[in-house]
Amino acid sequence: MDILWQYQFRIILLGDSTVGKSSLLKRFTDGIYSDVADPTVGVDFYARSLDIEPGIKIKLQLWDTAGQERFRSITTSYYRNSVGGLLVFDLTNRKTFDHVREWHKEVSEHILPHHMVFILIGHKSDLNKDRKVARDEAEQLAAEMGIRYVETSAKCNSNVDRAFELLSRDIYELMKMGEITTRDGWDGVKSGFTTRVLYPGEEDIDVEPREKSCNC
Repeated sequence: MDILWQYQFRIILLGDSTVGKSSLLKRFTDGIYSDVADPTVGVDFYARSLDIEPGIKIKLQLWDTAGQERFRSITTSYYRNSVGGLLVFDLTNRKTFDHVREWHKEVSEHILPHHMVFILIGHKSDLNKDRKVARDEAEQLAAEMGIRYVETSAKCNSNVDRAFELLSRDIYELMKMGEITTRDGWDGVKSGFTTRVLYPGEEDIDVEPREKSCNC
């Protein structure tokens, strides 16, 4: 049997509008960046796989949420079925940093009784001259919430892969310790699928993985 991926992690990006969530995802999944980005309406979906350690492949199901208040009723339905969350703020916009606690609180209230692993992302690190939030201040906030902090730039492709990899590794380590487990009716973590390796003369039998439908 050929293993496609051992686990699937459902990860959601959170933060105010214009902090660059879509840019981070497009850089991470497609390796592209554009200075022009349309606002996310509701929720957009992306995917990519990571080799978390030798022999362990993780499929990331990535959800980009709209930061505007009018879409909040739509995006909150996705919180409960996510195991990981990137709390993203714009280093050049003080208000987006001030709203991080609100995002964290809102998500934490919606995911119970499930567990979500967070990472704090200070985005647009390439605009250092326009910085409004000091690294020390952001690191302090992350420490208070008990999570990691990473500064990224989708434009310069700085620390983008690292941010997603760190979050994925943290989730995987908690799984190995038994603090996060797969559960029926929860799509935060799903067990992987295998394909059958065919030999000459054998029939082609269902080699595509089947995934359960999303219960948001």
